[in-house]
Amino acid sequence: MRIRHERLRGTPSDVAPILWQYGALARLKKGETIDKLLYGGYSTISLGYAGLWECVYYMTGKKLTEEEGKAFGLEVMQKLNDYTAKWKAAEDIDYSLYGTPLESTTYKFARCLQQRFGIIEGVTDKNYITNSYHVHVTEPIDAFHKLALEADFQKLSPGGAISYVEVPNMQDNIPAVLAVIRFIYDNIMYAELNTKSDFCQVCGYEGEIKIVEEDGKLVWECPLCHNRDQSKMNVARRTCGYIGTHYWNQGRTQEIQERILHL
Repeated sequence: MRIRHERLRGTPSDVAPILWQYGALARLKKGETIDKLLYGGYSTISLGYAGLWECVYYMTGKKLTEEEGKAFGLEVMQKLNDYTAKWKAAEDIDYSLYGTPLESTTYKFARCLQQRFGIIEGVTDKNYITNSYHVHVTEPIDAFHKLALEADFQKLSPGGAISYVEVPNMQDNIPAVLAVIRFIYDNIMYAELNTKSDFCQVCGYEGEIKIVEEDGKLVWECPLCHNRDQSKMNVARRTCGYIGTHYWNQGRTQEIQERILHL
């Protein structure tokens, strides 16, 4: 990323006038380079991280939801922030930590860890690793405690972060939705509610398309007509930062399958 940052030096503002000349990001003159915006805290190099839950559990034997585990996790995050601050002071570039959603790379990283270290219970025994600082998707915890805990870690992810709570169909419980949203507003920088809104094109089912196992592989299946043809169903899931409507690799699919409800 440092090399890519250097390659931008000498870029004239004319390559993207809406961004650099008309005020979207700056108001530079025609022919002026963007060089001065690459330093002084205006430009950012974000470093993504993931797997804090697994790191804490491996190092301490405690979960991030336990006091000792949380304290160690915050210490790790502070150390990472100390180093980005050191680099910023030395290079005048705003380095920052990004609580990455990891998307489908969660599967690749998990497989690499398994190949390197073998299967370690609670650490590498899944085909995915936990997004950024998040509480593990299988951990029983209510929405309010999860958001309150993760808020402390969001503060140490200045390059960007997102938290979520998994909820059932809340159409008939709007007061609960508003209570969670109010808690988010008062306690955490950025968070949202995850729900399911799928559709089976074969039978017209609307609700949650389920994940089932077939010959050692996870597949999507309509709970009403048992359709498994992915071209004849619409599935939307938030893979942390984004709501995706495509289908995911086996690691991310396992993570989605194992998510528990927080309300």
